[in-house]
Amino acid sequence: MRKLHIVHTEASVGWGGQEIRILTEAAGMIGRGHRITLITPHEASIYREGKARGLDVVALAIERKKIAGLTAILRWLRRNPVDVINTHSSTDAWLAALACQFLKKPPPIVRTRHISAPVPDNMATRWLYDTATKRIVTTGERLRNELIDRNGFDPNRITSVPTGIDTNRFVPGDKREARRRLGLSESRPTLGIVATLRDWKGHSYLLEALAGLPDHGLWLLIIGDGPQREALARQIDRLGLQERVLMPGNQADVVPWIQALDVFVLPSYANEGVPQAILQAMSCAIPVISTPVGSIMEAVRQNDTGCIVAARDPAALREAIVRLLGDAELRLRFGNTGRKLVLEKFGLAVMLDKMESVFLAAACG
Repeated sequence: MRKLHIVHTEASVGWGGQEIRILTEAAGMIGRGHRITLITPHEASIYREGKARGLDVVALAIERKKIAGLTAILRWLRRNPVDVINTHSSTDAWLAALACQFLKKPPPIVRTRHISAPVPDNMATRWLYDTATKRIVTTGERLRNELIDRNGFDPNRITSVPTGIDTNRFVPGDKREARRRLGLSESRPTLGIVATLRDWKGHSYLLEALAGLPDHGLWLLIIGDGPQREALARQIDRLGLQERVLMPGNQADVVPWIQALDVFVLPSYANEGVPQAILQAMSCAIPVISTPVGSIMEAVRQNDTGCIVAARDPAALREAIVRLLGDAELRLRFGNTGRKLVLEKFGLAVMLDKMESVFLAAACG
C-alpha cells in the first residue's frame, strides 16, 4: 500500500473532540507507516498537545482568514511535497483551498466536517466544496445526508467516518475502585458529562434537571473546561447545587471518571456528529442519555443503548435520569448493548481503515 504524506490543518485554537480526533487519527496513521504533519497556530491547544505527543507540528498564523495566513501556508506548501491535505475548520479550509490555486501541482484536499451546523448554500461555498475539495468526510451518516439533500453535493465524494474509540483503553471497570481512586463517594448515585464547556453541549439544561430532583445523595460530575465555566458556576450557585456538583476541569485521563458513573448524560442541542464522549461512555458500558442532534442517534438507540430525550427540555431529561437511576437491570442492559455496538461499529481500527481509504482515493484518483 502506498505510504502518504498527509497534512492536517486546524485553525481553531480551542480544545475539544475535534482536536482529539485529529491527534488520535494522526497517531493511528503514523502507526500504519504514513507521514503526518499538523499545521496550526502557535497559540492553539492542539499545537501544544501535538508537540507533547511527538507529532510533526508546524506553527503558522492560520487562525484567521487573512493574507498573512494564506501567504504562510502557500510558502510552506511550495517547500514541502504533500500527498493529501485534510482540512478541519472553515478558516483553514479556505486558506488551504486558496493557497492550492497558486500551485502548479496542488495536492488534493479532503475536508472533514465534524459538526452538524448547516453549510451555507452560496456560490463561494459551492466552489470550496465542489471544486477545490476532492473528498468530503462527515463524522456521521446524518451529516452526510444533509450535505447531499440540503446542499446538493455529489454523494460519491462524501464518506461518513465516525470517530473511532480505543476499545482497549475505554473498558468497563470497577465503579467502586474508580471512585476510590478519584476520592469520590463510593455510594452516592452519580451522573456525569464529559464535554467542552460550550453552551450547545446543554450543561445548563442538565443543571436545571438536577435542581428539580430530590437530593437523595445524587450528584453530578462535570468533566471539562471551556468558555461557559463561569456562567455554569453562577448557575450552580443560583440553583443551590454547590454540594451536588463537582467541576474538576479537564482531565488527562477521563477513563476512571467515566467508569465511576452510573449514568452518562450529554444533552446537546446543536453542532454534533457522533460525539466521542458518548462513544467513550458506551465503550465503558455506561448507559447514556442524550438528544436527537446531529448523528447522536447512530450510537444512542432509544431503549437499546440508552435514552433519547428532546433537546432543551429539563423535564424530559429529569424523567430519563429517574428512570435509569431507578432500574439497575436496565442500566446494565443498556451498558452491555452499548459496549457491543462500539466494538462492532466505532472502534479505532474502523475509523483508520475508512480514513486511509479516503486519503488513498484522493491521492490516487
